[in-house]
Amino acid sequence: MLTQVDRPIVSKAAPMPSIEGLKLFGDGASLADFSRLHAQGMVTGFTTNPTLMFKAGVKDYAQFAGQLIALIPDMPLSFEVFSDDFVEMERQARLIASWGDNVYVKIPITNTKGQSSLPMAKALAADGVKLNITAMLTLEQVAEAIEILADDTPAILSVFAGRIADTGVDPVPVMRAAVAMAARKPLAEVLWASTREVLNVFQAAECGCHIITATPDILKKLDMAGKDLDALSLDTVAMFRADAVAAGFTL
Repeated sequence: MLTQVDRPIVSKAAPMPSIEGLKLFGDGASLADFSRLHAQGMVTGFTTNPTLMFKAGVKDYAQFAGQLIALIPDMPLSFEVFSDDFVEMERQARLIASWGDNVYVKIPITNTKGQSSLPMAKALAADGVKLNITAMLTLEQVAEAIEILADDTPAILSVFAGRIADTGVDPVPVMRAAVAMAARKPLAEVLWASTREVLNVFQAAECGCHIITATPDILKKLDMAGKDLDALSLDTVAMFRADAVAAGFTL
């Protein structure tokens, strides 16, 4: 049995670094969620993708995009191409780019055959299309993407830190290196993608990432940052008790 002297000293709340300077983007495909986040002033941009749109029941891609652009004309919005053919992918990219000055076109780093999308993306960047190079998980991919970006056109480099972590690899060194590499392009920003938990927001800030995109559920949890852990423990116990009573459990 541990004596008072033997007991380890545990901080009630782990100190968190500042997230000042880190841009928060909302991620999803709900006009209601995006409208609420925009009105709250919590985020400075939004991202979506075909998977999120499919899960949200979006049937008409262009109609959804038009509604979102009309709803939020004053913040960066990223829409992704979905063709697997580079000629068609470029046509889609130029169409999406024409929808508004605040629109970024998400280009996956490769197509489904593993063929690089970057030669096509380079032509888009040279023509002033704002790109969001997405689905990157390695520093080699980041380095190649940086090479094709135009110096005078804003761009986003979306590195899927959450998916890196899913493989058991710490994404923090990768993200920190990506930020350092991107410094060569003055208008390029590194985005921490596939956010899994609130901790990732603080990790992204510590790495020097310019942007992190997160679902409304994760953004809502930011209110818990720095909360006293004893108080959180009590809240958890109270939740279990309330749910047991509501369920009418007996033994």
